[in-house]
Amino acid sequence: MEFKDYYKILGVEKTATADEIKKAFRKLARKYHPDVSKEPDAQARMAELNEAQAVLSDPEKRIAYDALGNQPPGQRDFRPPPNWDAGFEFSDGAGSGGPGEDYSDFFEQLFGRARHAGAGAGGGRSHRREPQPERGTDHHAKIELDLLDAYLGAERNISLRGARLDDSGHVVAEDRTLSVKIPKGVIEGQQIRLGGQGGPGHAGGPAGDLYLEVSFKPDARYRVQGRDVTASLPLAPWEAALGAQIEVPTPTSRVQVTVPAGWKKGRKLRLKGHGIPGRGATDPAGDMYLELELALPPADTPKGRELYETMARELPFDPRAGL
Repeated sequence: MEFKDYYKILGVEKTATADEIKKAFRKLARKYHPDVSKEPDAQARMAELNEAQAVLSDPEKRIAYDALGNQPPGQRDFRPPPNWDAGFEFSDGAGSGGPGEDYSDFFEQLFGRARHAGAGAGGGRSHRREPQPERGTDHHAKIELDLLDAYLGAERNISLRGARLDDSGHVVAEDRTLSVKIPKGVIEGQQIRLGGQGGPGHAGGPAGDLYLEVSFKPDARYRVQGRDVTASLPLAPWEAALGAQIEVPTPTSRVQVTVPAGWKKGRKLRLKGHGIPGRGATDPAGDMYLELELALPPADTPKGRELYETMARELPFDPRAGL
């Protein structure tokens, strides 16, 4: 993929402010717009100008493009910001090179196919119009929670990296920390929306939203599917055979469970309503399932060996009778 130097195309320095980029673009657009230009390569040059303007006029796109450009040739690894492939629209009003215009392979490999709008996109009008307010793009990220957070709710701080224009119009990276309220009853895959925390709006338009997709940290004891939670419940041989009353921990409490006599492989006990809490009458709490497992005591003491030897002699039991 051949790297395109958008700064060179617009004839500006890499330190150019947003206003300097806009002025350079408008000056060149007046020269190369196909409706008025006599230059033989006007349409191709206008397409390049639009492409460069589209990237360098957006703080987040520009800072990601600059990071790519600063890498040595042949080692450039593009890492797009969140929701990069959402596309964008022209709102500067200088017009595109003509109807149905496509961008370069370089542009589309990095940013995906853009959706065209604005003056000139449909008919190549040469007059300028004022930038129209545009809503910022929505951003997406993941947040990893403990299972207990889903039971009780929580508040977590997350760090995000973005870009903005400073007071002089230069693009600068910006780290920010957000305090996120985790509602009780969230489940894996659910998205938590933070209004106005996405990409900045343009020309006075509102900011986009930030969507955090919930995932749970691996838990050695519990497995989660939707709102249902499953755990293993080890049983001693006498508990499995004779039945027992057992105290079992859940993520938030301890409950008494009746284990029926006559253990069978694969059997589960259901604790209704002890899964992840629900969000209302139409979204009830999940259940907790206990998978009964047989745990054998060790025969590593004389007494232990004696008891196993007694069972071997006196119990009429053949574990392979059905083979």
